[in-house]
Amino acid sequence: MAYIPRLKQEYRERIISALRDEFGYKNVMQVPKLEKIVLSRGVGAAVADKKLIDYAVDELTNITGQKAVATMSKKDVATFKLRKGMPIGAKVTLRGDKMYEFLDRLITTALPRVRDFNGIKATGFDGRGNYNLGVTEQIIFPEIDIDKVNKISGMDITFVTSADTDKEAKSLLSELGLPFKKN
Repeated sequence: MAYIPRLKQEYRERIISALRDEFGYKNVMQVPKLEKIVLSRGVGAAVADKKLIDYAVDELTNITGQKAVATMSKKDVATFKLRKGMPIGAKVTLRGDKMYEFLDRLITTALPRVRDFNGIKATGFDGRGNYNLGVTEQIIFPEIDIDKVNKISGMDITFVTSADTDKEAKSLLSELGLPFKKN
């Protein structure tokens, strides 16, 4: 039997029926699902030091277990000494089993390591059922060795769902285990 991530199995067995009961979906295919998770990180200081991009790519690769890519600037900005095509950040897109594994690690090990953590804000929804979460320090992930970090920096985590509304997306993410703050 093939390995199935814990959250993926929980989604199939429990969350689909819970969301069908809550929103009254007539068909299983109407139930929203998590499509992908995108981790991105801007490295503004990379204009002066090109090695910072390599560090960012390596850290994202270690965190996710999937090779990250450098992102390039789209236009020239003279005030920042930025040219079109210069590497300026790093990103990685997770789908399938790796996505569920990362989400499981984020919920169970990384978020509880945040200082003074009492839930994530519920204001990061974009109106189309996607959620954005900002992480201020990359050292909350256990895959990062704190002694080898040259600069503490944050990253953005985007959860892309197939939900039509923010309410549906919030209940999907809550059922998956994201700890939203109580108002």
